[in-house]
Formats: sequence, structure tokens, C-alpha cells
Amino acid sequence: MKIIVPVKRVVDYNVKVRVKSDGSGIETSGVKMSMNPFDEIAVEEAVRLKEKGVATEIIAVSMGVPQCAETIRTALAMGADRGILVESTEDLQPLAVAKLLKAIVDQEQPQIVILGKQAIDDDMSATGQMLAALLGWPQGTFASKLAVEGDTLTVTREVDGGLETVALKLPSIVTTDLRLNEPRYASLPNIMKARKKPIANMKPADLGVDVTPRLTVIKVSEPPKRKAGQKVKSVAELVNKLKTEAKVI
Repeated sequence: MKIIVPVKRVVDYNVKVRVKSDGSGIETSGVKMSMNPFDEIAVEEAVRLKEKGVATEIIAVSMGVPQCAETIRTALAMGADRGILVESTEDLQPLAVAKLLKAIVDQEQPQIVILGKQAIDDDMSATGQMLAALLGWPQGTFASKLAVEGDTLTVTREVDGGLETVALKLPSIVTTDLRLNEPRYASLPNIMKARKKPIANMKPADLGVDVTPRLTVIKVSEPPKRKAGQKVKSVAELVNKLKTEAKVI
């Protein structure tokens, strides 16, 4: 069984995000970048399936600037077998990414595509669902547990009311939630081995996909700063303030 895991290069989750002075986006120059945390979970789950003997090959796919190859190398160090980099300087929006992934899926013919449920830079949470629609494959989103038995993938997923379990016929799409697993740290020997694993490089044109952005960002701004809280001396004073000053939002 072959598994494809898309991985995205984003601003590291430990970095305080800054908005550009012209309001055109977030500042990425000189900022530490890393793999999207939800994608790390996806890679980890694919590696675990391979360790169980379910999967035979894991392909890490990334799209964007040449530095995205570093993100693929991280996935290879975690246990992926090879990588594919679709190099583009365009602002790749979810639909374009889904179309590129469909083209790669058509070439590679995997049985499962495991994606992070969302990227922490735009929080769109749309690529996995769009890819499932383009392929006509069943999908299990926000997965907190999954198991493969024969040609059936059982996914336990997070919903508003609790947990829902769905059975999907392979091939299928899965998007990962935080509770699915805890990603491993790549060991030094595996980091060294990852340098020798192959990464195929291609362009969107090679896949026959037009990645011209369809959405235009008008302005990006920081959220308003929270006002300082107040201390009260008694419960009676607190109740009075809640009655006279608190606003219902």
C-alpha cells in the first residue's frame, strides 16, 4: 500500500507572527519556518502504518518555494521514503494545491492520502475536502484514530457532539486531528539517511495545473489588543459591575 502525505512549510508555531507594514500579509523574511504541526501528525501516522506492515511506501509532497525541500527532508527523516517538490513562487491557494495533489495522485496511484486537517498559517481547513471531491474518494476528516483492515479504512473523527466512527472504502482521504498521535523526533542517523533519499522536482505546468490565485487578499491586520482587566475588592462589587458595566457580545 502506498501513502501520500502532503507537508506544508509554515512559520514555526513558536514564533510570534508579525504583519507586514503595508498590510499585504505576514512577515516571513528572516523568520524560522518549519513543517505544519498537523502535517507532522499525518507523517507520523503514515510511518506507524508502515511499521505495522500496512503501508509499503510513503511519499512526502510539498509545494511552494525551493526551501520547501527542507520540509520534505524533515518528513524523510521521520520515516518517509521519497519526496516530491512542486516548485512555484505563486501564492498557492487550497484549490490549486488540491488540483496539484490530484495530478500527483493520478500519477502515483496511492491507496491513502493523509493530510493535516489545516495549516496554522491560513487555517483554511479545505484542501483535504477539495481533494476528495476532485478525486471522488471517500473522506474521513478530523481523525483522532484510524485502522486499516483489508480494503476498509475505519476512522474515528472529532465532531461537535463527541466522536463519530466511519468506515471508508480504499482509496480514501484522511485529515488528521491533534489527538491522533504524538509525532516522533527524527534521530540523527535518520536525518543523515534522509539526505540520500530522492526528491523529485517539478513545476505546476508539468502537471498541467493552472495555479493562478483566485482569491485576493485585501488587507491583513493584527487583532485588537486586549484591554487590561480590573480587580474588585468583593463579590458584591463584582456583581454590581456585571450588572452595570458588562456587555453582552
